[in-house]
Amino acid sequence: MSCSSRLKINMASQKSDTAMSPKITGELLRQLRQAMRNCKFFSEPIQAYIVPSGDAHQSEYIAPCDCRREFICGFNGSAGTAIVTEQHAAMWTDGRYFLQASQQMDNNWTLMKMGLKETPSQEDWLISILPDNSTVGVDPWIIAADQWKNMSRALTSAGHSLVALQDNLIDAVWMDRPERPSTRLRTLGLEYTGISWQDKITALRAKMTKRKVTWFVATALDEIAWLFNLRGADIEYNPVFFAYAIVGMNTIRLFVDLKRLSDPALREHLQLDSPSKPELSIRTFPYESVYTELQAVCAALGPKDKAWICDKASCALTQVVPKSNRSPIPYTPLCLAKAVKNAAEVKGMKVAHIKDAVALCELFAWLEKEIPKGAVTEISAADKAEELRSQQKDFVGLSFPTISSVGPNGAIIHYRPLPETNRTLSMNEVYLIDSGAQYVDGTTDVTRTVHFGTPSAFEKECFTYVLKGHIAVSAAVFPNGTKGHLLDSFARAALWESGLDYLHGTGHGVGCFLNVHEGPCGISYKTFADEPLEAGMIVSDEPGYYEDGSFGIRIENVVLVVPAKTKYNYRNRGSLTFEPLTLVPIQVKMMSTELLTQKERDWVNEYNRKCRDVIGAEMERQGRREALEWLSRETQPIV
Repeated sequence: MSCSSRLKINMASQKSDTAMSPKITGELLRQLRQAMRNCKFFSEPIQAYIVPSGDAHQSEYIAPCDCRREFICGFNGSAGTAIVTEQHAAMWTDGRYFLQASQQMDNNWTLMKMGLKETPSQEDWLISILPDNSTVGVDPWIIAADQWKNMSRALTSAGHSLVALQDNLIDAVWMDRPERPSTRLRTLGLEYTGISWQDKITALRAKMTKRKVTWFVATALDEIAWLFNLRGADIEYNPVFFAYAIVGMNTIRLFVDLKRLSDPALREHLQLDSPSKPELSIRTFPYESVYTELQAVCAALGPKDKAWICDKASCALTQVVPKSNRSPIPYTPLCLAKAVKNAAEVKGMKVAHIKDAVALCELFAWLEKEIPKGAVTEISAADKAEELRSQQKDFVGLSFPTISSVGPNGAIIHYRPLPETNRTLSMNEVYLIDSGAQYVDGTTDVTRTVHFGTPSAFEKECFTYVLKGHIAVSAAVFPNGTKGHLLDSFARAALWESGLDYLHGTGHGVGCFLNVHEGPCGISYKTFADEPLEAGMIVSDEPGYYEDGSFGIRIENVVLVVPAKTKYNYRNRGSLTFEPLTLVPIQVKMMSTELLTQKERDWVNEYNRKCRDVIGAEMERQGRREALEWLSRETQPIV
């Protein structure tokens, strides 16, 4: 999934030029600049203030109380950094969001298009416009330690200084800022997790012992949820909850809103009142006290003691650990363990994807019937998808906001329909829907691009190049130890050959009833820091092509890394390939089948046959006859 208000569906929804209206920010910027000069917040005025997009846990999706960058500039995409100086205001984001950001920000703001040659980095831009010896401020809780280090180094070498402001200046001017959510926690049994939290702690400690590390600080919300086999609903789309954990060799500290721990089932799950062994006893503390507790832990460290903390953890917490005791790591052992799904998790993910496919096939059958009547819009189609998913067993919610886009809106990579941009689906435009759900047994994320009339030759040609790329990744066989970024160009080769490309990565890791985007693996040219793919990892395969002002195409499956049988076995390395978990037919009508090789045609036929067999059987079981008829029509083999 590259990333609703239900007001009125305006009459102008036929036209796509009714763009989103930008947020008016003049007065807010005036108040923020006043706060930057106010010595209440820092001993001297600051010349620039950085507003990153994350929260104190560096989450991709965030709670409303943490949407500070959106509050100050109006842009609400999942990635972006705003910087405000006395005279200027600029916001950096990537290619997924260029169009959206330009529509959501007023002319007080300059959009900085990351990845383009002419775009300066944040550091270079600051250095070019700041007066000599300037002070640049940031909230140390919402900037990652590695970002702080790079920014600080660059600014210092140019004679400026980066300083930590204990009070967040956006909060100082945000009068009606929402409260931090504290939802009910859900315990997950072994049938879903495959491993008890006690065994996860033991495995973590074994890794610590091996590396001679005595403490581990967990700050990522999905890692904490995974470690304790708990889920929450504090952040929309992500079943996580606000918490920190500090694990020692014989102590476990969990920092969470203590009011949440009154539920007897939860206390039983965590063995709060009857720990089995002293070293598996969890001590609970208020969420806010992590700073002082970590200070106390660090005060008692011996010169040889080491503490593990992710270099993406907040600068505030990282700096509590003395440098000599700090062992920064790009990915934590929890991140790596969570990425490799065990048998119970794989089984759950398969079940979730079957249920999800039933709902999506029903959606397409319904769209086919309703679109000719001229009353289906991007918003009503997205709502219908959610309604159909919610009928499936163990549905919890969506895994990200549905991207439901027709015609020119499809070219906006992370588009989400709003009343002012909402278009009506028709028989003569390409429709792209990228959507997913959270079920108790797994997380889904699937994109299909379809046409309900007759696609143009160019639309079919582009779709076929994207399909060839999708198949190239899905069918790839590669040695154990291969990193995902090496497979990225497999997905682009057919597009490149015709002079086309797309401006996003090809795949991301997917959590199991957790975040739809998770590290440390992925398939993207943007990172070489990804971890090697190994059997049990789950990633997405989603090449695309976007023709601005006209259409967008993306074909996305979630795939499981599995061992591959090969003729030879060089140096005993072993080989891997992918098995699709997503089982929704790929529309043959959109293909120029003469551009496909025999191998590619066989792949499509085999894939659509598997959709028919597996999803058909589940539809029979659920008695969904109409969708079943649609499924058998859509999975006829290419001759």
